[in-house]
Amino acid sequence: MIKVAVIGIGQSLRGDDAVGLEAIRQWREKFPETASRPEVQIEASEMPGLALLDTLNEVDAAILVDAIQGSTPGLIHCLSEEELAAFTSDSKSAHGWGVAETLRLRKKLTDAKANIRIIGIEVEQTEIGAGLSKVVEDALPKVCEALEAEIKHLL
Repeated sequence: MIKVAVIGIGQSLRGDDAVGLEAIRQWREKFPETASRPEVQIEASEMPGLALLDTLNEVDAAILVDAIQGSTPGLIHCLSEEELAAFTSDSKSAHGWGVAETLRLRKKLTDAKANIRIIGIEVEQTEIGAGLSKVVEDALPKVCEALEAEIKHLL
């Protein structure tokens, strides 16, 4: 049996940066059968940093749901680890040590066997104290559908 981690990443008090956390919450409500499967491990992480390495070492696959910088707020990307690099050159992570940096370090330090997929949602704003923007909030149903499809593909 394959073990899959579903990890929502974001800071709940920084506007659209919270989209990964909210997506996981809504996905659990919309797809309780999948969310309750014993091989699915669900985590919400406000500051994953290097602790993400421990989680990834314990699973066969992982889907990370996170906000990304881009030019079209609300646009959803389903990416591999390698494709994530396209979003890191000028972007700044609100998490300190970013997800892309952690994944690169993982490849250098371990045999990196887990299959990693990233669902990235382009953000409009990450202001402290703000909620999700309307365009990002409106994207959440499609994010949940994409997450469910990724999980079913892995299982």
